[in-house]
Amino acid sequence: MRSRRNRAPIPSWPKDDRPREKLLRQGIHTLSDAELLALVLRTGSRESTALDLARSILVRERSLRKIGTRTPGELMRQRGIGPAKAMELLAAFEIGRRAQAEHEHERPVFRSPQDVARRMVPLLRDRTTEVFYVLVMDAKNALKIDVELSIGTLNASLVHPREVYKVAIDNGAAAIIVVHNHPSGNPEPSTEDIDITRQLAEAGKIIGIPLHDHLIVAGEQYTSHAERGLL
Repeated sequence: MRSRRNRAPIPSWPKDDRPREKLLRQGIHTLSDAELLALVLRTGSRESTALDLARSILVRERSLRKIGTRTPGELMRQRGIGPAKAMELLAAFEIGRRAQAEHEHERPVFRSPQDVARRMVPLLRDRTTEVFYVLVMDAKNALKIDVELSIGTLNASLVHPREVYKVAIDNGAAAIIVVHNHPSGNPEPSTEDIDITRQLAEAGKIIGIPLHDHLIVAGEQYTSHAERGLL
């Protein structure tokens, strides 16, 4: 049974127990997962406070990360979550993913598959459909732009060398790296993955814009075609 304090509106709680005041007095790291979610939600419903609602979401989803993978419709199945709150939650999680993917320098330099994974794993690990990215680099292997080229079905992403190299040519690439995800969680390259990698490598030789690597992201894992000798 919830305590009387938790049923009361948050502004009536003791100051040290209110998430906003607690953050200001003690720092962001002292807040629980539920308190952080409550700050994003801002308000509750007639039946519950924002903190009650946040706790209910965590009980249902079991982890913060799972919440960030939901669609707006899935979040709105939770009592007390409407379109506005669903979008606020998803925006907060997307900000977190993008912040983690950012490099300390404005233009990251890719010297190894680990450098690429450091940027791309946070962006792709929670996607539920296959997504194909082209990373356009300059002559020093610094990233000029990354382009999300296609979104496929659960287990297939359709790309063609002409689409990939149009992005490369349009953006003045000296070289490219391509990256896509496996929502299945298996980082092993499929026959199709190996075939498209070889097609892209051959096209790159003809055009004069080499393909440096093709990374497959699966959750926190990744596979590099270059490291496997598949280029």
